[in-house]
Amino acid sequence: MNTLQEQSAVENRKGEFLISTDKGKLDLDTIYSYLSESYWAKGIPKDVVVRSIQNSLCFGIFSGIEQIGFARVITDCATYAYIADVFVLEAYRGRGLSKWLMECIVTHPQLQGLRRWTLATRDAHTLYEKFGFKPLAKPGNFMELHNPEVYSRNLAS
Repeated sequence: MNTLQEQSAVENRKGEFLISTDKGKLDLDTIYSYLSESYWAKGIPKDVVVRSIQNSLCFGIFSGIEQIGFARVITDCATYAYIADVFVLEAYRGRGLSKWLMECIVTHPQLQGLRRWTLATRDAHTLYEKFGFKPLAKPGNFMELHNPEVYSRNLAS
C-alpha cells in the first residue's frame, strides 16, 4: 500500500452550500481575482496562485457550481499546519460560511493530531479565536524571512 497517496476529497454540505477539498472543482479565476486584490497577496501572479494550490490542501466553498470562498492549508499532515488565503466573497458574507469553513478545516481527517497550527490575520482575530487560536505564546521564538514586495518586483521585471 502506498501511504503517500493523496486522500480522497472530503465534502460537507449545509443547505445550498458545499465545502470540498476536490481541487478539480476549484475556479482558479475566482481565486486569483480575489487574491490578487487582497491585502496579503496584492499583485500575486496567477502562476504562483496555481503552484500554491497544487502544493496545499485546499477548501473551496460553493453555491451550486459557483465558487464563493476558499482557504488552503500548508501542511505536512503530521505535525504542522498553516492556514492561508482564507476568503468568502462579499456577497456571501454574514451567513456563517467562514465559521463553517474553519470547522471543516480543523476537523479534516488529514489534519488531526497536529502539534501546531498557525495563521496570520489583520482583521479576523475574533473568528479564529473561536477555534482556539491566540497570539503566539513565545513570539520571540519565531523568526521570519519576509519579502512583501516580491509580487510587485516581479511585475516590474
